[in-house]
Amino acid sequence: MRIDNLQYANWSEKIFRQMNEGGVHAVHVTIAYHETFRETVHNIERWNRWFGQFPDLIFHGLWAEDVKRAAETGRTAIFFGFQNCSPMEDDIGLIEILHALGGRFMQLTYNNQSLLAAGFQEHHDSGVTRMGREVIREMNRVGLVIDMSHSGERSTIEAAELSERPIAITHANPARWWPVPRNKSDDAIRAVTGNGGMIGFSLYPPHLKDGSGCSLESFCRMVAETGERFGMDRIGIGSDLVQDQPDRVIAWMRTGRWTKDDGGNAAVPPFPSWFTSNLCFGAIEEGLAAVGMTVDEIAGVMGGNWYRFYEEGFTPRPS
Repeated sequence: MRIDNLQYANWSEKIFRQMNEGGVHAVHVTIAYHETFRETVHNIERWNRWFGQFPDLIFHGLWAEDVKRAAETGRTAIFFGFQNCSPMEDDIGLIEILHALGGRFMQLTYNNQSLLAAGFQEHHDSGVTRMGREVIREMNRVGLVIDMSHSGERSTIEAAELSERPIAITHANPARWWPVPRNKSDDAIRAVTGNGGMIGFSLYPPHLKDGSGCSLESFCRMVAETGERFGMDRIGIGSDLVQDQPDRVIAWMRTGRWTKDDGGNAAVPPFPSWFTSNLCFGAIEEGLAAVGMTVDEIAGVMGGNWYRFYEEGFTPRPS
């Protein structure tokens, strides 16, 4: 079972076939960065067209068992996620609707201060807001997983403590391994994993020691050491793979519509040579074995741990 818990590609038949050939049974895809509710619905419409065009390759995943169905039928289950809270706008009632439309992950903030929490780029992290507390409660109820990948330190820790269900850092690495602002401190990782949550390791070059030149051995040692520190059952892959995207996409991620800054010379950095597409997950498995991880530990990292998390996190609770 292989699960990648974060990708944002310029989706195409080529990429869907690479998922199939690479034996990737589930991918959590970003369908909103700064989009409003209606714009997010438009993105869902586009995915529905792809599901209709390529039913032999992909289908819309809603529940954990869909990962098993994908493995049994040789396809990839696509799970929707939002890297910002913008799709719910300022209406808590939209959370249930977003879940009904297939949303399964939502970040409380993307880099900036939102109505719910503070992003990691803010100078002051005031933590989870009053509305954020209400939204966490509602997300817990409907089964929309809280993601704190782009959030500040205090906000991440408070979200983990406030949530009655496990939360996730879907795509980041330990700051202990590579101390850049987007990576997470031991305290933040401990707060998330200690409450039953997960961290997904990112392959996005700015999150990696040595960037695009990061070695497979270095990455895999980071995975193994993090598992030893926080629990082998609390780690997985969230590659943050950005494939075939034009450079202007990076500007959209950074600037959205909240600033008139055009994003400067933003460009998609080259991924490490050993991880350039969905065909490359076998290399990670081999690398994890080479640094001494057991067969069961590798199976957990590559998908088993996320599968268990999906089982726990996606199902609505009674009102």
